[in-house]
Amino acid sequence: MPEMPLTGEARLVQMARAKAARKRRERTIEFILLLAACVSVFTTVGIVYILLKESFLFFTHVPVWQFLTDTQWTPLFDDAHFGIMVLLSGTLTSSAVALMVAVPLGTIIAIYLSEFAGHRTRETLKPVLELLSGVPTIIYGYFALLFVTPLLQRVFPELPGFNVLSAGLVMGVMIIPYVASLSEDAMRAVPMGLREGSYAMGATRFQTAVKVVVPAAISGIASAYILGISRAVGETMILAVAAGMQPNLTLNPMEPAATITSYIVQVALGDLPHGSIGYQTIFAAGLMLLLLTLVFNMLGYWVRRRYREAY
Repeated sequence: MPEMPLTGEARLVQMARAKAARKRRERTIEFILLLAACVSVFTTVGIVYILLKESFLFFTHVPVWQFLTDTQWTPLFDDAHFGIMVLLSGTLTSSAVALMVAVPLGTIIAIYLSEFAGHRTRETLKPVLELLSGVPTIIYGYFALLFVTPLLQRVFPELPGFNVLSAGLVMGVMIIPYVASLSEDAMRAVPMGLREGSYAMGATRFQTAVKVVVPAAISGIASAYILGISRAVGETMILAVAAGMQPNLTLNPMEPAATITSYIVQVALGDLPHGSIGYQTIFAAGLMLLLLTLVFNMLGYWVRRRYREAY
């Protein structure tokens, strides 16, 4: 039998039900998306909670002032010392060496890819450059130990086999793709009208790139630098293999040193009992590393905000 046509009231009821079902589906999808967005927040909160909890237990045995001012780091010895400055010096020295390589080279590469390279050249060089970020860091570590260090020893015969210099140089090469890729994306986002206006005033391509494009993209370039700093501070395996993991309070890159991350790896793979003071040092060191990274990120946010307002 043919279906009876719906009356006006029945049609309105059907439309209301369809609308309610659509709203329920949209709310369900919105809730799922909210949960996905909160994963990173919950993960960060969990990490901070664990670090604070274990670090609090550590600081019940070691005064904070001693932790910040002691010039020795020997937490696993009978005569234990807990001076985080020893690990901070190695971390900052290796990061400084890496950034002296990654920042200038990454910026130059970004300027070339954005302003001078042709389409085919850019599409060829950029994927090849980004392949560097896919090489396992342990490979970089042994490359620094077995190839870069012997080369440096030809120039500096007194250079020890384990040193921060070779590890920092190789770490800088590893960071180049991060700095170059993000900086190039920021430069390519600069409106073409700025370039055309510069050319109309008689500026060359180099002058336009350096004096117009780079200042206009400085907020994105600063973000690339901050990412490079965070990547350098958090690097582990290159320094664990090539820098020696010797706690040494020095800012001389030609000496062996230990960093916060390499110490955490060294202790976490040992046989220390859970809850011991030596085991809790990795959480105190991790908390210091988290605070150091937070400072750099806040500095980067301030730089981006300042230059965004200026331009």
